[in-house]
Amino acid sequence: MYERTTNGIRICVEPQFLDDQSDPEEDHYVWAYTVRIENESAETVRLRNREWTITDAHGQSEVVTGEGVVGEQPTLKPGEGFEYTSGAPLATPSGLMVGRYGMETPDGRKFTVDIPAFSLDSPHERRQIH
Repeated sequence: MYERTTNGIRICVEPQFLDDQSDPEEDHYVWAYTVRIENESAETVRLRNREWTITDAHGQSEVVTGEGVVGEQPTLKPGEGFEYTSGAPLATPSGLMVGRYGMETPDGRKFTVDIPAFSLDSPHERRQIH
């Protein structure tokens, strides 16, 4: 599990390789990742947007942006949490994801929350020991 707290908002991420949806012979590898967002601050916040940077094993990066997460813009009162699962395909057997959420308070103050970097590992990655 990967975890990071920014401005009182804790983000926990747990990736999982999906062997049944992957096809290594076709260079197609798929992961699911579950994100838990916990509001440990004293303010109500709303998740407005997301930005992910997804990097494959060759160092090729793609930036993915959008409103909310999984079609929602959850509002979290102090002490509340929200959890969702999404997925990411790559053409390599490993990679890295990192990102941030754009949040907003009821009075319109906007701020950014960091999503911790996490690795996308599969059993198909060749390992070399030097």
